[in-house]
Amino acid sequence: MDLSQVTLTQMRYARAVADSGSFRLAAQTCFVSQSGLSMQMQKLEELLGVVLFDRSKKPVMLTSEGDPVVQQIRAVLRETERLGQVVAEQEDPAGKFRLGVIPSLSSTVIPLFLGDFVRRYSQVELLIEELKTDDMIQCLQADTIDAGIAATPLDVPGIVEEVLGRERMYAYLSPDDPLLKRKTVTQKALRDRELWVMPEGHCFRSQVLSYCGFDRPPGPRTVQFESGSFQTLVQLVNEGLGATVLPALVADTLSEEQREAQLRPLVSPVPVREIGLVTARVDLRRKVSQALVESIRSSLKQRLEKTPGSAVVLDPVPE
Repeated sequence: MDLSQVTLTQMRYARAVADSGSFRLAAQTCFVSQSGLSMQMQKLEELLGVVLFDRSKKPVMLTSEGDPVVQQIRAVLRETERLGQVVAEQEDPAGKFRLGVIPSLSSTVIPLFLGDFVRRYSQVELLIEELKTDDMIQCLQADTIDAGIAATPLDVPGIVEEVLGRERMYAYLSPDDPLLKRKTVTQKALRDRELWVMPEGHCFRSQVLSYCGFDRPPGPRTVQFESGSFQTLVQLVNEGLGATVLPALVADTLSEEQREAQLRPLVSPVPVREIGLVTARVDLRRKVSQALVESIRSSLKQRLEKTPGSAVVLDPVPE
């Protein structure tokens, strides 16, 4: 086997096919003709003596022999890209940085820090994408993103977490709910309500249902509806349809009148969600990731009240 003829371009094409499951999409991603990419893939397979892709499947699948080969190709490309990044980061954070963020944090956390970060680190090109937690972990492991903002702890082998802040949760009740006469709301009281939550796959759903002590929203409804938008959940509650749970940064977007009339703290131990920056490679883009950590921590510290000592961090991943 003569590996001296294997090129970085061929390996990048192979990675693109594995990521997209399509020779056509891979060619578009790599800005090359499909015939040119296919020819290079055939040549790479001949040089390696291994068929990498099962072309009869839709989407195109890695063969059992090709899977470990492409994993090693990813490692080679990662270290090659690291060479340029090491040089670029010898002084200030710079270069392209791919950042994922879970949907329940994107609308509140990103606007908090992004303006200041862009002004301070103008040489960093941030590419931000909304991803659910499971997808974010897969992207980190596949090296298609550099870091993610997620609810932690995730406790996933190979994933490194840095805590950015802890956000309290609050009960948000319909205008005529008798619970509004109380200063705090208990878990049992929420279990007795029709609780609006986010859809399957959102970690905030898991945290809320776990806190309340059930696997699914309780009680029959004439309408079955779950929304990935906090604003939609708030509007449903405003119409007198049950209750929901809001994180502090979302609660801050309510009007002062809404907060006073319909928002109530939850009983001690106060439930909080931990916000963290997660990476799969601690040292590869360390300067950019640390700049992000400092910027986001500073922004959250200004907006979030100090977490009480009795607080309990809710697990974002259901067992």
